[in-house]
Amino acid sequence: MSGARVVIVGAGFAGYHAARGLQRVAPEVEIVLINPTDYFLYLPLLPEVAAGVLEPRRICVSLPDRLPKVKLELGTVTGIDINGHGVERVDPEGRRSTIEFDRLVLASGSVNKLLPIPGVSEYAHGFRSISEALFLRDHITRQLELAAATDDRDERDARCTFVVVGAGYTGTEVAAQGQLFTRRLLKQLPALRDQRVRWVLADLADRLLPGLHPRMSSTAERVLRKRGVDVRTGESVEYAAPDCLRMTKGEQIPTRSLIWCVGVRPDPLVDGLSLPTDRGRLRVHETLVVEGRSHVFAVGDCAAVPDVTQPGSVTGMTAQHAQRQGKLVARNVAASLAGADLEPYKHHDLGFLVDLGGWQSAANPLGIPLSGLPAKAVTRGYHLLSLPGNRTRVATDWAINTVMPPQAVQLGLIGADQVRLECTAPS
Repeated sequence: MSGARVVIVGAGFAGYHAARGLQRVAPEVEIVLINPTDYFLYLPLLPEVAAGVLEPRRICVSLPDRLPKVKLELGTVTGIDINGHGVERVDPEGRRSTIEFDRLVLASGSVNKLLPIPGVSEYAHGFRSISEALFLRDHITRQLELAAATDDRDERDARCTFVVVGAGYTGTEVAAQGQLFTRRLLKQLPALRDQRVRWVLADLADRLLPGLHPRMSSTAERVLRKRGVDVRTGESVEYAAPDCLRMTKGEQIPTRSLIWCVGVRPDPLVDGLSLPTDRGRLRVHETLVVEGRSHVFAVGDCAAVPDVTQPGSVTGMTAQHAQRQGKLVARNVAASLAGADLEPYKHHDLGFLVDLGGWQSAANPLGIPLSGLPAKAVTRGYHLLSLPGNRTRVATDWAINTVMPPQAVQLGLIGADQVRLECTAPS
């Protein structure tokens, strides 16, 4: 095992925990982590960044600080020679290099799922990065400030209308946090004192949070409707223009804000590997080894990991699975290098959490349905335990915001051209 090199592609939940586990269980192995940024992004709290509840650095955990025994290679992987044991990468300054490996862990994650709907790629904005969260916070603030400055009633109504497409985890939380954010903003803008700010949450599914227990869905829908969010199930966007949307049921909605949270698909890197896939995800054994390639492992959103708790299915694309697969793959890579037996992945869901902003959440830890303050306590406790760092800073922000709600200003750091919805449509 000594002198072996393990290359990990991606530092999301799966990649980060794979690297962290390897530096502990195999300290004599050279670990190389390739990632475009020098931080691990804790995605579940991204809606709170967009709403100004948390500062962006709170959910960005330094990779060099937390992974001192791991060599971080900043850059993007452009190709992988599976048989030749080489990974091609381009660094942030455009320089190309090839990194050889003895074992490869593919944890490249996922990208926005772009459906073939006219206008979406031009006028919608995704929500999967710090840049997109900061842009959305500025965009919402700017729309209300521009609305306050105009006497045109139609323009004002359009600028005060926000449409979120996709009612899974991300879309539901973005709509919930966004509605509270705009409510706070109205207090800073006397000209909009009597203005209605409209939030629309739409999904083709027949209920919110379609992958979760119906009780969580009903709790989330009840909370959002009570706040005035226009929840629309069985409906989506049919056409998008810069100042208007047409819904699938024919209604025209004047708006300057389309937030795309429809879902994700595996990183396109997977398509160029000529390896067996299942609906775009790499097919792997229960031990996380890619089929037919004993020196290659895949975890997280890019891997179709068999779900032994539900024979015939694969694990969902969730942070919970990605984190646990990352921990297991670290042990299995070390075992592979030592010639030992590998462990199968088996994980029973511990429950799910949805933060609805303010004092509201929906949760079912260990199958126990919770809502309101108990759910909020469980949700925040879970996030603090799951964060690899910055826990005190996050808890401090939460505490301060209970007595001093944050004020919003436009920082103007991210332009619209920097957060274009870039990904290819699924085939």
